[in-house]
Amino acid sequence: MTIRRLPETLVNRIAAGEVIERPASAIKELVENAIDAGATRIDIAIAGGGRNLISVADDGKGMGPDELPVAVERHATSKLPSDDLMDIRWLGFRGEALPSIGAVGRMAITSRRAADEAASSIEIDAGRVGPVKPAAAGPGTRIEVRDLFYAVPARLKFLKSDRSEELAVQEIVRRLAMAHPDIAFTLQQDGRMAFRAGAIAPDLMQAGLEARRLARLEQILGRDFADNALPIEAVREGIRLTGHAGLPTYNRGNAQHQYLFVNGRPVRDKLFVGAVRGAYADFLSHDRHPVAALFLEVPADEVDVNVHPAKAEVRFRDAGLVRGLIVGALRHALAEAGHRASTTVAQAALGALRPQAAPNLNLPFGGGSRWRGYDNLRPATVPGMAEAAALYNAPQGDFSTTAASGDEAGLPPGARGGADAETPAPVPLQAYPLGAARAQLHETYIVAQTTDGIVIVDQHAAHERLVYERMKQHLDAGRVPRQALLLPEVVELSEAEAVRLAARSDELAELGLVLEGFGGGAVVVREVPALLGDVAVQTLVRDLADALAEYDSVQPLKERLEEVCGTMACHGSVRAGRRLTLDEMNALLRQMEATPHSGQCNHGRPTYVELRLADIEKLFGRR
Repeated sequence: MTIRRLPETLVNRIAAGEVIERPASAIKELVENAIDAGATRIDIAIAGGGRNLISVADDGKGMGPDELPVAVERHATSKLPSDDLMDIRWLGFRGEALPSIGAVGRMAITSRRAADEAASSIEIDAGRVGPVKPAAAGPGTRIEVRDLFYAVPARLKFLKSDRSEELAVQEIVRRLAMAHPDIAFTLQQDGRMAFRAGAIAPDLMQAGLEARRLARLEQILGRDFADNALPIEAVREGIRLTGHAGLPTYNRGNAQHQYLFVNGRPVRDKLFVGAVRGAYADFLSHDRHPVAALFLEVPADEVDVNVHPAKAEVRFRDAGLVRGLIVGALRHALAEAGHRASTTVAQAALGALRPQAAPNLNLPFGGGSRWRGYDNLRPATVPGMAEAAALYNAPQGDFSTTAASGDEAGLPPGARGGADAETPAPVPLQAYPLGAARAQLHETYIVAQTTDGIVIVDQHAAHERLVYERMKQHLDAGRVPRQALLLPEVVELSEAEAVRLAARSDELAELGLVLEGFGGGAVVVREVPALLGDVAVQTLVRDLADALAEYDSVQPLKERLEEVCGTMACHGSVRAGRRLTLDEMNALLRQMEATPHSGQCNHGRPTYVELRLADIEKLFGRR
């Protein structure tokens, strides 16, 4: 069999199989070209889910008649002036999009530079390039693609329904719009407006980039996200992370509302998903997911965006550094939020109280009937767990406001009982964020009065978080009790995995896991964290080896310890059904205000609901 060169049209169709997977892929490439061209407005229209028509028009710098024939050739681009693939500053750079699209459909390009007197157009039909012709159009570029994949009918069989393709197009446009708040976007589907995001108003143009991004995120994700978003900003070794992440009690049932942008490019990366999950691990149950939009600015030589022709994946030179930056920044922001809970919690409660309102079984914080019976959990089965939990419990000592001064009890000034002649008059308890306790309902819920409303606290969920945070402080201080194994356990690994684990033995020992190298390709485990009880040593060590290989992190062990602490905190905290004194209730409120993350329990449920007086008055028609 003789080796021969494939025809150019066939080469382009093969390339199109990698670059243009579906109509949304074609729109992504065309919109990115428009952004690279300096457009301030991009109008997109599709018909038949993108099969019948794709139109992308922009007001960018445009192309001249001499550039159009070159633009539709493979690997022709204006975005690599120095031919350096390690210095990519544009969204596009491969020069494959236009010839790939033209190879599988009918494409017409009309473009005009601002300095030209007239526009020019060119047509490509299944890879056959027509002549350049004069045309009438304003400055910018308009690209129309009709009958996508008609030249490769087999590809049409793999497309989904029109509705599915429309949703995929919407998602692509939404992601690109998030990263570029200074550009106006519109999307029409079969003649109806499906998406619109105007350029940020002139009064915000003088604000910082993050303020403009938040305004754009509000346009796309809604006002609720903007009201419940925490600002994220961190820098480490030249890598900068900014963006916004939702409070734990503002969450979703899947991870589709998590967005990562690397140097302005929307990407999908498993490292990012894992980092976000790890940062929120203490605050959400496994079936709930936070909402976040994060923007990474990485030096060009520290990230490879040339992993795949679709450019949806990236590879970092130091993945562990990036993961640590994301986890650390998110956890810092969550700690700064203190006891704050999302506004949607109160909205859901008010909605349930309104007349003829249907029960809300899909609350934004993941509540509903699945939490029934929560307080009837089985006792802890890990040996010694109950005893360890008791050390952290001591509810009477925690809640007493008369046996010790405010400082001794760990409470803010004004939270203790009694008078002090040497100090100013105490601040009225209603002035505190969570107010003054007024009653306990059903021995489960504390009702407190604030200056402009009321707060209802779930006493078990609130104290569970307080106990858990105190236990985590002991873990962070390195005081992790260890239990020696009667028979040290040998774990067989690859030689590289064993070397990595042995190199981190000091760090693992601080977390209670004592191991050492045991010949080539094995480690011997001599002690394990006592909190883990009867742990599967082989599985734990292999998970750690995998994490070190991928992220250079011992996160699995930390997560397991924190999970056990969460279970202990649940069983060691004040139970529902226990009657509290007024002093104990006020002390609990003051501790919540002083404890990070106290707005939600370890499972993502809110610990309190705050109702404003104005909202309550509306319920009774007083407003």
